[in-house]
Amino acid sequence: MNPIYYGLLVLATTSLMGSSFAIGKMGMAYFSPLLLVGCRFTIAGLLMVLWIMRRPFPQTARHWTKLFLIGLFQTAGVMGCIFLSLRTITAGESSILTFLNPLLVVLLGTLFLGIRYRFSQWLGVIFGFIGVYVTLGFHLQWQVGPILGLGAALCWSIGTVLIKKWGAAFHLRVLTAFQMLFGGLVLLGMSVTLETPKLIVTPASVFILLWLAVMASIVQFAVWFYLLEKGDPGKTSAFLFLAPFFGVLSGWLLLDEVIKWYVYAGGVLIFLGIFLANWSPAGRKLRTGQTNVSRIFDTKKHPHPYRNPPEG
Repeated sequence: MNPIYYGLLVLATTSLMGSSFAIGKMGMAYFSPLLLVGCRFTIAGLLMVLWIMRRPFPQTARHWTKLFLIGLFQTAGVMGCIFLSLRTITAGESSILTFLNPLLVVLLGTLFLGIRYRFSQWLGVIFGFIGVYVTLGFHLQWQVGPILGLGAALCWSIGTVLIKKWGAAFHLRVLTAFQMLFGGLVLLGMSVTLETPKLIVTPASVFILLWLAVMASIVQFAVWFYLLEKGDPGKTSAFLFLAPFFGVLSGWLLLDEVIKWYVYAGGVLIFLGIFLANWSPAGRKLRTGQTNVSRIFDTKKHPHPYRNPPEG
């Protein structure tokens, strides 16, 4: 692939991921948090289901249950935590904490999948958690917002592990469409039961909702799928560290967010940790029994975990 074209597509998809935090926070002026994210992914899921009607759908209740559980963590858990966190912390802080997820994948992969990782990957985990400590202002008296941001990262990591275990049974786009749809429906149910739904219909609110559902979900996925299929999945996935950068940048541009210096310092440490956890030295083959976080799947046989990125 042409390097310039590749770079532009990487910037496009990661900027859509990151900027959706700020745009989502803007949408909360018109929607209650869970209602906004529930509408977003229900619409996106329905549109994707219409797109994949010719693909083979699951045939057993067991497979449908697995899709539902993936959607419960990957969409409902991740996005519910993100949008609730935006009530009390900035879009930049939420994006930084959410994208801690690749580091948590190392821990969960070791505990539940028996995966062995290189020293550099564990070094990345250490840098990442030091970065979280710094981002939270050098103290551990956590408040609800940061805890929810970390909850989003944890749910995303659990979703990744579930995809690792079950993803081979589904076509990639079928998996993506139904996990978004099921997650969106769960979020709508949570909106009705856990919050007082708020909906203000204006041209601005409709535009924000459609942008999040179409551009920040479906288009983002389409570009991401294309990059992973045409380029090296491992190296492409390492560029996920750009998404929280765009989260901070869009929060500053769109919301005039002022972020304290230690948030930037912590963000740099987290980005460094993610880079170490994802990037393999050029030409180096992984030893038997080892895997890179961004290569948890054999991409010829299984969906890639970051082909289902957080719809942030």
